[in-house]
Amino acid sequence: MNQLEIACFSIDAIAIAQENGADRIELCLDRAAGGITPPFEMVQAARALTTVALNVMIRPREGDFVYTETEFQAMKNSITAFKNLGVDGFVFGILHPDGSIDSEANAALVDLAQPLPCTFHRAFDGIADPLQGLETLVACGFKTVLTSGVRTNVTEGADLLQQLVAHAGDRITVMPGGGLRSSNARWLSQTTRAVYYHSAAITDHSELPNPTEVALLKQQLNTL
Repeated sequence: MNQLEIACFSIDAIAIAQENGADRIELCLDRAAGGITPPFEMVQAARALTTVALNVMIRPREGDFVYTETEFQAMKNSITAFKNLGVDGFVFGILHPDGSIDSEANAALVDLAQPLPCTFHRAFDGIADPLQGLETLVACGFKTVLTSGVRTNVTEGADLLQQLVAHAGDRITVMPGGGLRSSNARWLSQTTRAVYYHSAAITDHSELPNPTEVALLKQQLNTL
């Protein structure tokens, strides 16, 4: 069965997501910023509430994915603190100023997070060579990469997503995300053959997932 991760920006969002079929939560703060590290108290409350897998975004600020040493230390501190709360995984991504993946910094965070799995987020969609980038992430130890296929959304990136899924095999999970809706989920599943999918399932101007949309996403992803 295909799996669905829902991005949640509040505690209320978690309840909606898991009650309507989400298999995993990606917990973030600040949707307008594209998601940043949530505060300790929010992660603590989320862990107490969440009955499905809980992954936490590690991103110290909005903007680019090139971090100072102080910001990198803050990312390490967050991983250590959240591990102690019993979360299930982490989501992050660090790039060099030229847009390439910072292998050393990412591998250090993956190592710190062990044995918990790590997802490389949509910083991947800004790199020049996606197939080589995938190899770099495998070498760093990432278990998942979230990507729209380096395009604006998963519909436009579907062809590359299909290539990435095939290229990855069982070495790393390629998780399509970015513009995933119940209206295109079935088609995307049939096209890419991915097994994990990501959406915020937000259909209005709030930061809450639409419960009907979550349920429909799960249904459409598993309709032949």
